[in-house]
Amino acid sequence: MRKYKKMILCFLCGIMATNYGYALDLSLNDAISKITTESNDLKKADANVKKAQAQLDSVNANRWVNINANASYMNMVNVAHPSSDNGIDLPPELGGILQGFGQDVSKIVIPDNLMMVGVTATQPIYTFGKIGNAVDSVRSAIKISQSSQEMTRREVAYSAADLYWTAKMTDEIVKLAQQDLNNAKVSKSKITAAGRASRGNLVKIETDIASKEINLSDAEFNRETAHRMLKIFAGIDADEELVLTDEFPTEFDAMEPKKLTSSPQWDVLNEQVKLYESKASSERANGYPTLAAVGAYDYVTLGNDVGHMFEKSGSQSAYWGVSLQVPIFTGGLNRANATVDAMNAEAARQDLDKAKKLTTEQYNTAIRQYNHLRDNLANMQNARDLAAKAYQFSQQRFGAGQTSAVELAEVASGLYQLDMALLNAKYKLLMAQESVKKLGE
Repeated sequence: MRKYKKMILCFLCGIMATNYGYALDLSLNDAISKITTESNDLKKADANVKKAQAQLDSVNANRWVNINANASYMNMVNVAHPSSDNGIDLPPELGGILQGFGQDVSKIVIPDNLMMVGVTATQPIYTFGKIGNAVDSVRSAIKISQSSQEMTRREVAYSAADLYWTAKMTDEIVKLAQQDLNNAKVSKSKITAAGRASRGNLVKIETDIASKEINLSDAEFNRETAHRMLKIFAGIDADEELVLTDEFPTEFDAMEPKKLTSSPQWDVLNEQVKLYESKASSERANGYPTLAAVGAYDYVTLGNDVGHMFEKSGSQSAYWGVSLQVPIFTGGLNRANATVDAMNAEAARQDLDKAKKLTTEQYNTAIRQYNHLRDNLANMQNARDLAAKAYQFSQQRFGAGQTSAVELAEVASGLYQLDMALLNAKYKLLMAQESVKKLGE
């Protein structure tokens, strides 16, 4: 029985160890996908696209027939004789005429309940560009929202890559700081084991160890901060342990200079020009006539009381025809609005020209920076490898008592700085690649 208890206990401990040791593997592509899904800016851009598409339906509705129904009920009050059954007092002149035809005016009762029901239909025939230009402007607005959505998507992807490689760089910095501290501890153990440690060397190397421990602690704090930022934007639980599976490349392919021919930002500004030009044309068209086909049907019924209003046939009327609405004077409103839109189009045109110059330069600079860093990477790696060999020689000499702790610290510092410079160069290379994708992919 005791044997089985031990087996069950070991099994439970194994499960707990597995749970505590679990970490989430996260690649660069997974990070970009998660951050893109969680991005509030991208969700807002999606909503703007849907809003612009809904505006197109709203403007297009002006092309089609417009049908309105109306119904009204009135109870007319005889103001002079409120208690009278007559809703209206007949004028004396009309009473005399009726008496001439042998009618007793006192016996004539005019119904005081009136019900009117009608339907009116209007179909635009020609609006001289009012609707067409309005539709064109909304279509440009849709393209603007779609291009803005693409700009946001690229910006989010760039930020996601930055978060990922920054977090990965802090992982590597922790490793470098830990290795730097371990090297110092190994050097101390060697010189103390040989029994040749002077008081000055011991104090110096112990000081270096203390400072390297602080450096490691700072590196671990920075790693924790970078990982938390990555998890927040990726929608990952803050207590989840992350393992960043993508490594910094050791080699980078050359990037050929390319001409930037399009950009989402250019598309936005180009469509802005078209939008304002269409709006200006639509405003000018407001000064032109509007031709439409119209038709209507009306039904009117009268009664002394509500309950008997529909006992007799009411009066019916209908018509159809053509309506021409001509604006005569608007105080210059249409012309002023058209001028405002035309100037907005000109401003957008100038912004487009400026954006082409700046974005092209940013694109070319990113390619030049990438190739520049790539050309220096091999020399930097070689310098780092030589510094590592120099540190090994200096450490051996220090262990043999042939050099001082000051010289060893200088060599170790040089190696650490080259390691950091190499890591930073790789980070800049990767982000230069992302800049090229963001600006002109």
